[in-house]
Amino acid sequence: MLWGRMLPVGGIGLRGGWQALTADVVEATPGQLGVYEIAAGSGEVVRIGVADARQPFGLRSALGAELDRWGSDHRFRIERTHAYRSRHLELLMLYLHDHDRLPAGNHEDPASLGRLSPA
Repeated sequence: MLWGRMLPVGGIGLRGGWQALTADVVEATPGQLGVYEIAAGSGEVVRIGVADARQPFGLRSALGAELDRWGSDHRFRIERTHAYRSRHLELLMLYLHDHDRLPAGNHEDPASLGRLSPA
């Protein structure tokens, strides 16, 4: 997904604005449950993640781990939701539909995902 493409096919993708993946921004992120996307400087989404009950501070904790993994030359956007598991799967299926593959940072088996036809 490139920066200019805010709404993926079907308009069900994340719509929030991109923010710098830096320690200061991550620290200001709410400690709530939800989903997120990490994008490289090129705009390509490299990971679709979920902040679930295993992270002590929700999105803040999950994004802190992503900062450690990817570094501060990336961006992120979030969606706060209590339906984080189904939303995460929906975003993975949407990405698979749009790109015929998952982001490089996702290791889920594409065959285990359902198929989405947003058009």
